[in-house]
Amino acid sequence: MMRFIPREEKFFDLFEAQAEHNVHAARVFKDLVAQWDLESPSFQKIQDIEHEADITTHEIYDRLNRTFITPFDREDIHELASELDDIVDLVQSVSMRMRIYRIDRSDPALLSLSEILLNATENIHKAVTELRRSEKQRRVLDYCIEINRLENAGDKALEEALRHLFEGQPEPLNVIKWKEVYEGIETAIDKCEDVANVLESILVKSS
Repeated sequence: MMRFIPREEKFFDLFEAQAEHNVHAARVFKDLVAQWDLESPSFQKIQDIEHEADITTHEIYDRLNRTFITPFDREDIHELASELDDIVDLVQSVSMRMRIYRIDRSDPALLSLSEILLNATENIHKAVTELRRSEKQRRVLDYCIEINRLENAGDKALEEALRHLFEGQPEPLNVIKWKEVYEGIETAIDKCEDVANVLESILVKSS
């Protein structure tokens, strides 16, 4: 009978794939910010990654509906999949808006935020990779703590970016554009902390 029960390990494979999509999107975005070009193929690349991430997320939901035995609570599986998917969605949304707004340059503040985001997604990937191993719970928690630290760093980076943005007598439309861009990436960093919170909740329930 056990052969007819879908292998629960597949959920972990899919979560790792989601986490990889996030790292990939964050890295492409950081590189785009570092070498800004409105005609860069990176815009399409980020959109392609977002599409792949959506497919992975839907596969998790579909498998959840078809699986009798799951590695942890069904609600937690759904929430973790949703939170992970939100990160790449936010990166894609910010990059798209920058192109629509015809923003013709990058700046150090955005690069700093993009580096924090990449670091946070890399720690999520490490945490998710260890999630299937019960003996690695302490390591997962350590990654979650680092993600929380990075979220605080993101808050400070956003505060600094907005402070510079409003210095002097800035052009109002420019302020609106850049404020949305800064806050979009900081929201993606916040979403990384949300993922860490879900992971911590899963560990508490399984201990």
